[in-house]
Amino acid sequence: MSEKKIIIQFTILTFCIAYLVSGALIALGQFGFTVHSTVQESLQHLGMNIPFTIYILSPAIASYIILKKNNKIVDIKDWLKTVFYVKNAISLYLFVIAGLALYFFIHLVVSGRTEMVLPFYMFFLALPSNLIIGGLEEAGWMYILQPGLDKKFGYVLSSVSFGIIWTLWHIPLFFIPGTSHYEGHIDFGMFAVQLIAFRFFYGAIYKISGNGCVFLCVLCHTMFNAANFTLGTLPMTWAGTIVANTVVVLVSIITVLTYNKKKR
Repeated sequence: MSEKKIIIQFTILTFCIAYLVSGALIALGQFGFTVHSTVQESLQHLGMNIPFTIYILSPAIASYIILKKNNKIVDIKDWLKTVFYVKNAISLYLFVIAGLALYFFIHLVVSGRTEMVLPFYMFFLALPSNLIIGGLEEAGWMYILQPGLDKKFGYVLSSVSFGIIWTLWHIPLFFIPGTSHYEGHIDFGMFAVQLIAFRFFYGAIYKISGNGCVFLCVLCHTMFNAANFTLGTLPMTWAGTIVANTVVVLVSIITVLTYNKKKR
């Protein structure tokens, strides 16, 4: 099976799972059913939250199914070995942390925010749940789709094209009752800019990390969501969105150009 066909199969299966499940949640929402974000509410409403989790994990689920089907992995243990390959250089972890810190710092300053919504320790408490609801998306996106697009179209075009695909995958969130997107806490335009910009960042991580790119992106996505939860919902203002995400794109491109130059 060619890499192109694996990419196509993965993308189709991911969207089939995501749109079928989210479609059911949207339909049930018309009868008063809603998803819940807090731990206590989630435990009380597992009927809605389990399907919602399946929607969020659709890239990871599709990744395992397609790779297993095409004999690219032996079993779940083999798949997890790549997803959680943690033996990366310290510099790579620092790059992830520094990139996120820079983004949130600029966004907060430009948006005129100086305080955290929640205590700092909540960031660490939020990591496990955000690994499931967010981080593990990259077990599909960065295992198959973005690296495959990068090899075919190059860094910039793959980042933009996948950013658009990622935005389409997120659209149901704005129609599922109970999500912060549905409740109007997130502006779709700002959100789309952020999604496309961060595909440049994940693409840069892929370029400089090699085998460790999947876990580093899982970690980055998890930390981003946890920080977003602790600091308050972002994006907040158009000014902050444009400036912070422009910096992310520029830093990512400069990182890739520098890496390519050294490699040559």
